[in-house]
Amino acid sequence: MSAEPRLTSLAHGGGCGCKIAPNVLREILGDLTGAAGHEALLVDAATSDDAAVYKISDDAALIATTDFFMPIVDDPYDFGRIAATNALSDVYAMGGRPIFCLAITGMPLDKMAGDTIKRILEGGRSVAEAAGAPVAGGHSIDSAEPIYGLAAMGLVHPDRILKNNGAKPGDVLILGKPLGVGIFSAALKKGLLPPEGYDEMIAATTLLNRPGADLAGIDGVHAMTDVTGFGLLGHLSEICRASGVAAAVDESAVPVFAIARELAAGGVKTGASGRNWESVKDLVEAPQGWAEASRDMLADPQTSGGLLVSCTADAADAVLAAFREHGHDAATVIGAVTQGAPKIRIET
Repeated sequence: MSAEPRLTSLAHGGGCGCKIAPNVLREILGDLTGAAGHEALLVDAATSDDAAVYKISDDAALIATTDFFMPIVDDPYDFGRIAATNALSDVYAMGGRPIFCLAITGMPLDKMAGDTIKRILEGGRSVAEAAGAPVAGGHSIDSAEPIYGLAAMGLVHPDRILKNNGAKPGDVLILGKPLGVGIFSAALKKGLLPPEGYDEMIAATTLLNRPGADLAGIDGVHAMTDVTGFGLLGHLSEICRASGVAAAVDESAVPVFAIARELAAGGVKTGASGRNWESVKDLVEAPQGWAEASRDMLADPQTSGGLLVSCTADAADAVLAAFREHGHDAATVIGAVTQGAPKIRIET
C-alpha cells in the first residue's frame, strides 16, 4: 500500500456534521418513531430523545443508544477517542451511567493500513474503559468511507430518567461546553486550524459528559439533552417541541471558543450550519440585522458537544457545581424557558 491519505480526505463529511438534517430526518421517519404498546419501553424515538430506555425492574432501567460517524480529525487514535466520547454522551444525557459498549466499524481496507484501523479502535477503547464501560465486542465491514462509533448501554433509576420533554417555564438553561467544534473541523480540513485550536478541540471532544449521571440526582433538573450535530438551536428546538415551551437565549452568555470565533469572523464555516439553520429558522425569533456569523455559530454542528440542561433557578448552583466537579469549567447559564408555543427568542 502506498502512503496513506489523510483520514479526513477519505470521507465526504466528518463528525456529527454527517448527520441527516433534522427536517429531512423527520420527513423520512414520518410515523415510524413511536413504539406504542410496549409498557416496559419507557423512552423511544417519539420525542427525538438521546437514547431508548427499557425498564428492567422497579430500581433499574437499561439505556441503549448508538452513534457513529466519519473522521473529524486525521489522527486515528484521536478519532477513536472522539467518536467513543460522543457515543457515550447519549447515556449521560439520559441521566445514566455507561456499563458496556459494542464497537461499530466500517473501513475502506484498500485505502487504510491495519495498524491505522487498530489505532482507531484503541482510541475508542481507552475512552470506554475510562468511563467504566468496556468494549465487549462489535461488528465490522469493508466500507467506502471510514466509519467508527459505539453502541452504548447504561443504567438509570426509572424515576430519575432525564428526558428532553420535561422543561418548564421559569427554568434556566445551562450549557456544559463551548460551541465552535464544527468551525474547528472545517478549519482543520482547510489547513487553517492553529495548533492551540486543535488542542482545544481535542480536549473538549474527549471530555466525557459525566455530570449527566450526577444531574439525575438533583431535584429541580427537569430536562436534558446533548448538543451535537444539529447545533445549539437544533437541540434546543427539540426540547421546546417535546416540552411544549418556548425559550430565550442570551447570545452574549453562550460560551464559544475564542479561536473558533476568530476563524468564523475570517470566513470559515461549515456547510451543516446552513442546513441546521434551515431546519429551525421558522422557530427562531432573531433580532433585526442579526449577523450571519452569529447565526451560524448557534447552528454550528457540534461533535461530542456539551450537555444542555433545563432546571429551576434554585437548582442552578448545584448543577453548575456538578459540571465543575468533572472539569466542565465553561458551563454557564445561557437563557431561560418561557411560556408559549415552541419558539426560540435570541437576545443580544
